[in-house]
Order: sequence, then C-alpha cells, then structure tokens
Amino acid sequence: MSNLKQYKCPSCGGPINYDIASGQLKCPYCGSKFEIDTLQGYDEDLKNTVEEELNWMDKPEQFFTETEESQLRHYVCDSCGGEIIADVNTGATSCPYCGNPVIVPQKFSGILKPDLVVPFKIDEKQAKEAYKKHLKGKPLLPKFFKDENRINELKGIYVPFWLYDAEVDMAARYRTTRSRTWSDSDYNYTETSYYSVYREGEIGFDNVPVDGSTNIDDVLMESIEPFDIDEAVDFKTAYLAGYLADKYDISAEESKEQANQRMRTSAEMALASTIRGYDSIALESMNMGLNNHTIKYCLLPVYILNTTYKGQKYTFAMNGQTGKLVGDLPVDKGAYAMYFSIIFVIVAVIAYVIQMFIIGG
Repeated sequence: MSNLKQYKCPSCGGPINYDIASGQLKCPYCGSKFEIDTLQGYDEDLKNTVEEELNWMDKPEQFFTETEESQLRHYVCDSCGGEIIADVNTGATSCPYCGNPVIVPQKFSGILKPDLVVPFKIDEKQAKEAYKKHLKGKPLLPKFFKDENRINELKGIYVPFWLYDAEVDMAARYRTTRSRTWSDSDYNYTETSYYSVYREGEIGFDNVPVDGSTNIDDVLMESIEPFDIDEAVDFKTAYLAGYLADKYDISAEESKEQANQRMRTSAEMALASTIRGYDSIALESMNMGLNNHTIKYCLLPVYILNTTYKGQKYTFAMNGQTGKLVGDLPVDKGAYAMYFSIIFVIVAVIAYVIQMFIIGG
C-alpha cells in the first residue's frame, strides 16, 4: 500500500483536497485554490529552505604581555563598580559613569588585549565646545548643567565593542496580497488574491558592532553610530595616553545573539526590498546560515558625561571620531513655570490689545 502525500494549505495550514469541479487543490477551511504544479513547487521550496545555522567560532584568547601590562593601571569605582583602564601616568581620575573619585591603582592582569582601536579624532577642547553649543538656546535647562565645573567632567573613554564579520546565506518566505475593487448598481466588491513569495540570497556583513560593556546603555551607543572601522588600527597601549578605557564585562559569546539580531534585521530588509508589485507583504519565516565568520575585539572612542540632578541620572555621549552627539537633558521646573507664565501674560496682553482695537474700531 502506498503512502499518499497530504498537502497543507499555505494560507491557513489546513489539509487540502483535490477539487473535481475546478481541477485544482482546494482548502475546505478558507476556500483557497491552488494549481497542483504550483503547490508541488511550494513544497519543494520548503524542503530546500536554508536551515538556521548561527554558530560562531570562539574568539582566540590573546592577553596583554607583561610589558604592556606594566604600562597600564586598573581602577575599580567603589561607588558604581565600574572597571576602568588607564595608562601608567594617570595617577588619579574620576569615574566617567558616576563622577566618584578613583585614586587607588590596582594590579592589571588577565584581561583580553583588543585587536583594534579607533583613535580619537575629536579632542577634549572640541568636545567641550560642542557640548556648550548643545546647551545653548535651552532656557529651561538648570544652571547646574551649564556650570564650567560640570563641563570639565566630560571625559574621553574607549568603549569596548565586539565586531562581527560573516557571510550570510538567507532564505525567507512572505505572504503577499493583491486586491482589486469594482462595483455595480447594488454593491461594491473587493477581490483579494494571496500569494506565497520565496526569496533567498547571500549578503556579507563587516564589523557589526555590539557594545561589550554594561556601564553604558546600548541604545545610547547605537545612537552615536556609525563609527568608521576602516580607520581602526592595531591596538597599542600608547593610544590610551590621556584617555580612559572601559573594561568589557559582556563576553563575545554573550554578545552573539545581539549581533545575530542586527544581521537578521538587515538581511530581512534586503530580501523584502526585492519584492514588488503587491499591495501587502508579511514575513512568514526566515532562516540564516553563517559562513567565514570572525569576531574582533575593538575599542571605540566616546566622550561621556554622567550626572545626577534631583535624583535622576542624565547621560551625554559624543562619538569621539565623528562628533555626533546625543543626550537627555533635565528641565528646571521653576524656570518652566516662569517661562510659561511670561508667555501667558504676553498672550493675554496681545489679546486685550486686539479686543480694545476691535471695540474702538
């Protein structure tokens, strides 16, 4: 006795049967009809779909040499627990995350050596001027934020990032529709046709960045992207002179899922952009496979100012390579009330003058 193939409806997933009247396969649940050859082709596509394969090779461990370690110092903030690396000439500093003084150097050892570093192109003076300009024209900003001492707390710090390279095989299936409408003297009609669209291809990703530190918000770091990794150079401890460096506390292994998600989002957009001529497009499934993948450890230049105002933390960040800046700023409630009181009075006076002019006319 032979086994008969039971097809499932691509539209609703129900079993479908051969319909004698139409000579097609018909779903008794949603009423969809399919040509036999079309459905067989769809079934073959499903068999050939790329299987999900997102296994990254572990990054080879490379630690600082004894000579390099002798040129670096390791600081731990007693207030927030942030771990900071600085060159040997930094005798005392303050934590860039909470402002707490950090003055006791600790032994530096057993930390992975970065593969690359993107050097600062914006110096401290330029960063402070950009920050001052950012604050101008904001009458509701507390004076506390504009004080020179606060601006002097702006610090340049190298933030640890994992960079992911991969060639990605991708395959996706979409459910699409086309609709047409018409009417007669009695009714308006809409006919919607449903289609299953399959796309596959390859795409290369270079230097997909994932923040390796929990001390800085990922959304903030993504907001000051992109960094031009083409300007990265082989890491040397000399690049830390005059700057701080954050110690990574999220491993390359722990960061892989975020890298996969960023690649998946870009890959899906690339495939979807090839589908045209439909009224709607909905992703049903997508699989990716990685080839020739590598992971690099890189330090990226960022200026950071963290401060607390009335119990709430505010963070300002600038891309130390491009000058792009972002930050959330507080509002002085007293200035806010006065500002809108003045506006209310001005509006009331104008309204009064207009009213008197109308009456007098």
